[in-house]
Amino acid sequence: MRHGKKINHLGRTSSHRKAMMANMASSLIKHKRITTTVAKAKALRTYVEPLLTRGKSNTTHNMRTVFAYLGDKDAVKELFTVVGEKIANRPGGYTRILKTGNRMGDNADMAMIELVDFNEYFTGFGKKKDAGSKRTRRGRGKTTTEATAARVAAPAKEVAVEEVAEVVAEETAAPVAEVQTAEVVAETPAGDNLEDINGIGPAFAQRLNALGIHTFADLAALTEEKIAELEQQDSMTSPEEWQNWISEAKSRIA
Repeated sequence: MRHGKKINHLGRTSSHRKAMMANMASSLIKHKRITTTVAKAKALRTYVEPLLTRGKSNTTHNMRTVFAYLGDKDAVKELFTVVGEKIANRPGGYTRILKTGNRMGDNADMAMIELVDFNEYFTGFGKKKDAGSKRTRRGRGKTTTEATAARVAAPAKEVAVEEVAEVVAEETAAPVAEVQTAEVVAETPAGDNLEDINGIGPAFAQRLNALGIHTFADLAALTEEKIAELEQQDSMTSPEEWQNWISEAKSRIA
């Protein structure tokens, strides 16, 4: 029975679990995103977010408290210098968990946990747009003379506008249709569904498309040098995971 079980023990002893959480939290602070199982990611989120809150206030007491949990001077320095300044205006919710599919071998649910403010692809996502000038359906008040003049002039203007519109529509109907068709074809490039590959979820597929990878052939043609170049642009996952994706892409092409 699970009476009183408020935390996920993750199949480990208390000391082992605390050491693992400290190591994962240090890695997350240093590298800004890590890949692990969904269960560990959810446990890490509850462990690391109170430490991130302390990182927003650079005091001796907070630094000593965080060091007691992490035991890593480099991670503590990174937290109070770089990360703390970046998340200073965020009132909680510093991390995001993105599911990436199942792991080959034991079929475990995998996920990527990252710091929200260090992901440039989602910067500004969900923010409300500025209201700007208000629009209303109600017409502005007009004087009696202006309203009468407008009603008298309206029928003549409508007839003239309709005649001009018919002539222009006949002359430009065919070219406009051709331009619109060309634009639709240009805006919809053909591509494969990269989410069919094991380990690539919707978020990873979107990021691969942003890097210029749209088809299985594009993914299968990647070399080690190209992977290293892409990792410099966006550190997505481990080299082993890249190789698994490339192997499955080649099998799908064959």
